[in-house]
Formats: sequence, structure tokens, C-alpha cells
Amino acid sequence: MAETSIQPPAASSTSGGTLRTIRAGLARRHARERRFRAYGIAAICAALSAVVILFGMILVKGVPAFTQATLRLEVFFDPEIIDVEPKPVQAAGQSTADFRREMLDWQRQVTLVNWNRIIEAALRRAAPDMEFDARQGLSIVETSERFVLRDRFVGDPDLLGKTIKLDLLASANADNWLKGNIDRSLPDAQQQLSAPARALADHLEETGLIRQAFAWHIFTNVDSRSAPASAGLAGAFVGSLYMMLVVLVLAVPLGVGSAIYLEEFAPKNRFTDLIEVNINNLAAVPSIVFGLLGAAVFINYFRLPLSAPIVGGLVLTLMTLPTIIIATRSSLRAVPPSLRQAALGLGASRMQTVFHHVLPVTYPGILTATIIGVAQALGETAPLLLIGMNAFVAAVPATPLDQSTALPVQIYLWQGNENRNFFEARTSAAIMVLLGLMIALNALAIFLRARLERRG
Repeated sequence: MAETSIQPPAASSTSGGTLRTIRAGLARRHARERRFRAYGIAAICAALSAVVILFGMILVKGVPAFTQATLRLEVFFDPEIIDVEPKPVQAAGQSTADFRREMLDWQRQVTLVNWNRIIEAALRRAAPDMEFDARQGLSIVETSERFVLRDRFVGDPDLLGKTIKLDLLASANADNWLKGNIDRSLPDAQQQLSAPARALADHLEETGLIRQAFAWHIFTNVDSRSAPASAGLAGAFVGSLYMMLVVLVLAVPLGVGSAIYLEEFAPKNRFTDLIEVNINNLAAVPSIVFGLLGAAVFINYFRLPLSAPIVGGLVLTLMTLPTIIIATRSSLRAVPPSLRQAALGLGASRMQTVFHHVLPVTYPGILTATIIGVAQALGETAPLLLIGMNAFVAAVPATPLDQSTALPVQIYLWQGNENRNFFEARTSAAIMVLLGLMIALNALAIFLRARLERRG
């Protein structure tokens, strides 16, 4: 018999085709995975690039504002110009009222002294070969420096007839000129300083009598319109501090307490469902709506003072409450049910279970939500504008009921200042201060959360 060859079954070719199909499908899935990862990395890189560009622009513009042109002059307290009586001393038997009246009269005499002549004389001694009139010379010195001389003399009347070296702040226009914020090739009609004043400023810089010093007054002075070079953030910083204290005192206990009740004690019915829906909706309401509410309720109805940190704090409390409530409820829901069941099984009451066992576990989440909510409130501007905190207030508030402004509003005011060459950098510097505070708050939240989690 002839031998017959054995043919492979038809099923083997079919299985080979199926294997190739499966491999091709896996290859497409892996390719899609790689593309998705590439898209994710590209999106992260784009976002980080945008953040880096934003922060880079703020740093480039803001860092120069932390230095200020300062004149180092020898100031002579000329007795011919400072023609005042000796500072009164309380005599034996003299009443306090009479002594105060004499002191006020003497201070009034000191105030009437032409302190600008003292500064002009110091400039002429510093640049004896330069030709300029009094107005041109004084234009390179900040207008508030005459009050610095006055206060220095009031504190030490023995300076009369003496010469001391003092650091006087240069004007905003002189600072712009020396830092190159103004094109030096522009004609005189487009310059902020006259030609003799510009020449005097350059001469004093060449001789080392004008130097760039760190601008501490940004942190210690209040805002100023008459002396823009001396404007600072002290009033706005204290106003923001008072508002954040109000937010912490009101929003944290109210928000955490509301979340605990809704999540642990409230019955599940239509009324509580309506409350939950409204809380979620309030978290998405634009902040300017809270400003309108604050103006209508706290100012028009309750007659609270306009432009006061107490009103700003109440408005920001309303805006922060939904964030704290939602975050706290999420932390409570994340607690395993077995913890509640174990506490109840051992005989603990419902309140003991919540406050002794459940709530301590949620401290890291509640703390993080609180600090993030406060940091968000710190940067809000729109609601504060509607309650009048954009008013010019040249004083540090002593209480939350005093008129004040806030850091974001101060940034808004400086951004709109007509002296753009000077206040553009000062605005970026204020943004850096605000961002620094917000980053510090977020870093504090991360640190405390990690520490509490380790303890737990």
C-alpha cells in the first residue's frame, strides 16, 4: 500500500490567525497606553511651564521693587532755618495740661519750619558744582522725608546746630530714572524729571551718595499717594490678618459642626437632602455674589462700618463655609464603618463614638480643608471691592472695626496707579508677598497633616 502523507488539521491555521489578531490587538492597546501617557506628561509639562513662566515674570518684575534708591546726605540742622524756642520741660508744680499745651505749641513751631530748605542745603553741599534750583533738587527726594527730619528733631532737639549723616528716600521718579525704567533718549517733555534733576541724580549715583538699599518700608509703611516711593503694605497686611482671624473664629467651628451634624446625626430626609444640594451649590457660587450679599446684609441692614475687616471677614466666612463643610464630610465618610461599629458594640454612645473615635481620625483632613479654605479667602478680591475695602486708607487698623484694606485689594489699587513705571514693579512685589503667604499656609497644612497622620 502506498504511504499517505498526514495533513495538519485546518484548526491549526485558524488558531494561528487568532493568535495574530490577539497580538495585533495587544499592540494597539499598548500603543494607545503609551500615547495616553505621553499626552499626560505633555499636559503636566505644559501646566508646569505656564506656572514657571507666570512666576518668572512676577519675579523678574517684582524683585527690583525690593530695592529703593536712597540718598546718603550730611544734614545740617541750621539754627537760622530752625528758629524755634527750646523744647519745654515740665517745671515743678506745673500741671500736666499746661505742660501739654506748651509742648503742642512747640511742636507746632517745629512743624512750621521749612524742612525742605534743610534738604536743599544738604543736596547743595553734596553736589557743589551742579546747577539746580530748589524745586529741581527736591524732586529727587521723596516728599515725606521732610517729616522724617522733623520727627528726628522732635525726638532729639540737641541736633540743633549739628551735622549728621542720614539716609533719605529718593523719589519715585528718581528711582525710575536710576533703575532705567524710563527711556533716557526721550525728550525732556516726556521725562518725569527735569534735565538738571536727572543730572543731579546721576552725579550723586556716580559719587556713591545714591545707592540701592533694601526697601524695608514696603513691610513697615502704609500706602501713600503723596509720597509713592514710601508706600508700603503694613495697613493691608494687618487688615488681611484681622479678616483671616474672623474667618478662623467663625468658619471653622461652624463648618466642622455643620458637617458633623449632617453626616453623623441628621436624619436622611428631603430637608437634609435640600440642605446638601444648597451647600454644594454655594461652593460653586461666584465670589462677587457673596460681596453683594455682604454689602446688602452686613452694611445696609446691620449698619456695620464700611471698609472694615470685620465685614470682610464675615463675607469671606460665608464663602469659605461650603468648602470646609464638604471637605469635612468627605473626611468623615472615609472613616471605616467598622470603627463606629466597634465603639458602639463596646457600649459607647453615639456622641462618644463620633467625638472620641471618629473625629480624631479626620483631624488631618479637616485641618487641610481649613487651611486651604483660609488661603483661598486670603486671595479673594471681588467681594472686598463691593464692601468698600478699595478705599484709600493710610493707617494701620487697630481693631477689626477700623477702616482698612487688604493685600489683594492693595495689589488692585497699585496696578491701577497712574505712575506705571514705578508701581508695576511694586505691584509684582505685593503679589510675591501674597503668594508667599499662601504658599506658607499650604506648606503648613501639608506639614501638620503629615504629623497628625504619623501620630494616628
